[in-house]
Amino acid sequence: MQFCDECGSMMHTEGETWVCRSCENENPRESQAEAAMAIREGQRDDGAPAVADVTQDTTERMEVPCPADDCDSDRASYEMIPKPGGSYEVRLLTCVECGHKWRET
Repeated sequence: MQFCDECGSMMHTEGETWVCRSCENENPRESQAEAAMAIREGQRDDGAPAVADVTQDTTERMEVPCPADDCDSDRASYEMIPKPGGSYEVRLLTCVECGHKWRET
């Protein structure tokens, strides 16, 4: 596989030349360089990537005082939730003692 030096797009071969489909830049083919390229049969297969198991509890714990008036706990579990619009995440906390829920500000 060859990439264009001008625009970075993937190039294709036309006879003895590599040609960019985007900017039409051309480079001569080099047989030694092409012989060193990995082909699909020569590539290593590491198997499928690890995928998070959403059925498992993904909350973590931290030391933070519970804002509930009648609770003296200083531990809460939290999870990160994407903010609508995808601009950033919000940390939602739950007190491990009384179950009070709040959002980190």
